[in-house]
Amino acid sequence: MTTPPRAPSRLHAALLALLMAAGVLTALAASAPPASADQQICDQYGTATIQNRYVAQNNRWGTSATQCINVTGTGFQLTRADGSVPTNGAPKSYPSVYYGCHYSNCSPGTNLPMQIGSIGSAPSSISYTYVSNAVYNASYDIWLDPQPKRDGVNRTEIMIWLNRVGPIQPIGSRVGTASVGGRTWEVWTGSNGSNDVISFIAPSAIGSMTFDVMDFVDETVARGMAQRSWYLTSVQAGFEPWQNGAGLAVNSFSASVNTGGGGDGGSQEPPPGGEPGSCEVAYTATSWPGGFTADVTVRNTGTTAIDGWQLTFALPGGQAVTNAWNATVTSSGGTVTARPAAHNGRIAAGGTQSFGFQGTHTGGTFGEPTRFSLNGTDCAVR
Repeated sequence: MTTPPRAPSRLHAALLALLMAAGVLTALAASAPPASADQQICDQYGTATIQNRYVAQNNRWGTSATQCINVTGTGFQLTRADGSVPTNGAPKSYPSVYYGCHYSNCSPGTNLPMQIGSIGSAPSSISYTYVSNAVYNASYDIWLDPQPKRDGVNRTEIMIWLNRVGPIQPIGSRVGTASVGGRTWEVWTGSNGSNDVISFIAPSAIGSMTFDVMDFVDETVARGMAQRSWYLTSVQAGFEPWQNGAGLAVNSFSASVNTGGGGDGGSQEPPPGGEPGSCEVAYTATSWPGGFTADVTVRNTGTTAIDGWQLTFALPGGQAVTNAWNATVTSSGGTVTARPAAHNGRIAAGGTQSFGFQGTHTGGTFGEPTRFSLNGTDCAVR
């Protein structure tokens, strides 16, 4: 039962009247600090909602040491980051803010997962605060999977490293550079044992960035590490600390995903110049000790012509391209990209185009590619 408030005594009432007349209560009210919406989170996987649109997470998955974040109205700050882990292994955690779905926790009102082929744009912006007395990266993560996953590990992780401090490096190995979103990045590819990872590393620290997430998704598809039939499940921005990290902050974060043709994102739009899944590849190789040649025929099994094609596939380990004919063939980190010559850029409905290349190989067993992607869509192999 709630006890009703007691009426003030005559003495109290008189004192209140005097204070009000003197303006004392008004002055006291004006000098009081404003109510704060900040929320301190120290739970290992504790979360909080920002702007009723994004989710901030402590995500202390790689250490038992204490970690806390202070969630603000626009982002968060890492207020405590005890302990350290070896810099040649996994980081301590990934405190971050995200839009989409992460281990069954979806941000309010999100339209993710959404099929990549039906996304027209995915504008995002991020602003960071960095510190110098720590080892960490500032990482923007993009998660892709063949299924509309809301839980568990996705197939491919895109990592954009906007800053790297200390003796740490991305997963895998460096495979070259790429121009994405108007900037030049180091590109690394590899696997962490659970999922494939492609990392784009800024050569110097970037404090804030506004960009289209799809620029990085498209580059990943072009490198054969995802397909347009896959799904974008979440975008996330935060830090991976190895040592210390208190003071690191995501000052602001925004993200949205827009459909390409006014649809609801539930159906796949065809890739440029063709239909989803409407291709077939025949790959015939002849090998000898230390070398090989390969003839490749691409068939358009769809009902519309393909104008401008790009075929990507991964060569088995130890193989490299040396020259090609009827196509421009380049190789980066084992991923081969073939583009048409001037005379064979169109594949008619039901028609084919062919090219070939020569290469070298090491090792006793010669293998052939098993997966081909035409304009971002997997092809049947015969």
